[in-house]
Amino acid sequence: MSAITQIQPLDVPSAIVQRRSIKTFKSDPIAPELLKQLVELTVAAPSSFNTQAWRIILVQDEAQKAALSAASWNQKQIVQAPVTFVFAADSSAGEQDLTPILEQGLQTGAWNEGTVGYFKNAVPQFQAGLGDKRREYAIKDAIIAATHLVLAAESLGLSTCFMNGWIEEQVKAVIGAEDNSDLAIAVLVPVGYAAEPRLNPGRLPFAYNVSVDTIGNPYQG
Repeated sequence: MSAITQIQPLDVPSAIVQRRSIKTFKSDPIAPELLKQLVELTVAAPSSFNTQAWRIILVQDEAQKAALSAASWNQKQIVQAPVTFVFAADSSAGEQDLTPILEQGLQTGAWNEGTVGYFKNAVPQFQAGLGDKRREYAIKDAIIAATHLVLAAESLGLSTCFMNGWIEEQVKAVIGAEDNSDLAIAVLVPVGYAAEPRLNPGRLPFAYNVSVDTIGNPYQG
C-alpha cells in the first residue's frame, strides 16, 4: 500500500489550523508518488496571467543539501529533511514565449481565441510597465505556490518550514543559476516528517491587526 493511500488527507481548514513550522526532521524519505502529488498540488497555484513564473528546484542530493545548508547560515533542517523546495522566481517570465501557456488555455477551454489574442499583447505590455516591480510580482507568485505546498504537505502527513535565512547569490550558485540576473530566490521550504511536535504560539486578537475599510477601525469578529 502506498504512502498516499495510507493517509486520510486533512481538509483545508484542518491543515491550516494544525500546521506548525517544524525545525527538526526525521531522515525518512518521502515516497516518490507522494512527492509527485506534492509537486502537482504546488503548481496548481494561481499566478498572474497564468505565466507560472516560479522555478521550483527539489534539492535531494546529500551534497546539494549540504551546500544549500551552508548558503543558509548552516540551518540544519535542510540537511535533515529528505527534500527542500527552493522557490525561485523568473522576473522575465511574462516577456518570454507564451505560446505553450496560451495554447494550453485554448485546449482546456478556459480561454477563447479572443482572450488568447488579448493576452499575447497585454501580458508583455503589463510586464514592461512593471519596471522595477517585475521581481516583486514574480516573487509574489512563487510565495503563493509555496503556500500551496505547505498546506498540501500538512494535509498529507508531512511537515514544512518556511525559511528566510539564506544568502541569495550563494543559493543561486547551488542551484546552478548564478549567472541568471532575472532569477530571484523567493523562499526555501524543507519538507519531511517532523522529529518533534511544536505547539501553537497563538495569534493576537483580530482587533490588533485586522481592520474594516480603514486601518484603525478594528474588526471585532
